[in-house]
Amino acid sequence: MPDYINGAITKLRPLIAANSISSVLPEYDQSNEGVISLLAGWFTDLGFQAEVIPVAGFPGKFNMLATLGSGPGGLVLSGHTDTVPCNPERWTSDPFTLTERDDRLYGLGTCDMKGFFALVLEAVQQYQASDFARPLIVLATADEESSMSGARALSDKDGLGGRYAVVGEPTSLRPIRMHKGIMMESIRLTGKAGHSSDPALGISAMDAMHDVMGEMKLLRAELAERYTNAHFAVSYPTMNLGCIHGGDNPNRICGSCELAFDLRALPGMSNDDLRAEMERRLNPVAARNKVEFSLEPLFPSIPAFEQDSDSELVRVAEQLTGFSSKAVNYATEAPFLKNLGLETLVMGPGNIDQAHQVDEYLALDQIEPCVNLLRSLIERFCLTAPRA
Repeated sequence: MPDYINGAITKLRPLIAANSISSVLPEYDQSNEGVISLLAGWFTDLGFQAEVIPVAGFPGKFNMLATLGSGPGGLVLSGHTDTVPCNPERWTSDPFTLTERDDRLYGLGTCDMKGFFALVLEAVQQYQASDFARPLIVLATADEESSMSGARALSDKDGLGGRYAVVGEPTSLRPIRMHKGIMMESIRLTGKAGHSSDPALGISAMDAMHDVMGEMKLLRAELAERYTNAHFAVSYPTMNLGCIHGGDNPNRICGSCELAFDLRALPGMSNDDLRAEMERRLNPVAARNKVEFSLEPLFPSIPAFEQDSDSELVRVAEQLTGFSSKAVNYATEAPFLKNLGLETLVMGPGNIDQAHQVDEYLALDQIEPCVNLLRSLIERFCLTAPRA
């Protein structure tokens, strides 16, 4: 087995063993400090200046910035250090033990996305600090799978450095320059409970929610007609009315009702504007039904992302991979980096179909192409001249 594969496996094994699950449910949520400490130590050993940054308001959560070289411009290689929760009893092998079989590396986070950091470490092994005319910055974030608190915290920094950013999410090493945003919201209606034998004794929040759902379905159809983008497999914004809860007994008028939904906006659409439109349309519905109305986020929304097709980073990535850039329906940390002024692209090893799945894996045949691609990007954006 080639040295760079052995090296990547050596680094990946302790990364997988370090439980860094993030979850909105406290009983599953874990600190990512173990992963951050490993990465900071390894990058320091390679000559990087590594900074570990606590995420304000999120105890036990940390970002890391590791920088080699200085000056304007340069490249940011970015990824998250957390994983989703898992069901160990359903796995063929222990999700926290890196297991090699069938030319694949199995373990929680191998694909999404601790494997990316192991390959970055292998890619930079051959360089010296003196090679760098522009900085290489490795960013490792917290809580991408839950709150995205790590990426959101970047807005508090006075500049991240670099001019270009590659987010190493699993894309089978295909360049991704667009993805949808996501907002998850809750509509709460409060009426008045009462005995069901006399409708005048109460105000049904469930009846009112029927009208609210009708208005939301009208909005969904209008958004699909007003906005479209042929780059996406689902070319229009989607809204899913996901779950509803209300009332407590068949013989009581429903005093409160709650509807939770998600809305995935296209690039060019504003989550804030969408929320304002929903409030404008639903307030009169609530007033007609004489119920109290509130619209609350279930978590902070993620904006849609788009990098111009003619930007230098997109053109270079397309040349290096031989693939045209695409759009995907899932969300990443890319918009937060782009908002810092960086040309940004999503591109990394592994397939998104393996992410969040039982028996998650990274195929061994992704390692060499990824290491070579990372070195090509480093040489293009950071070095004085390509190395022989």
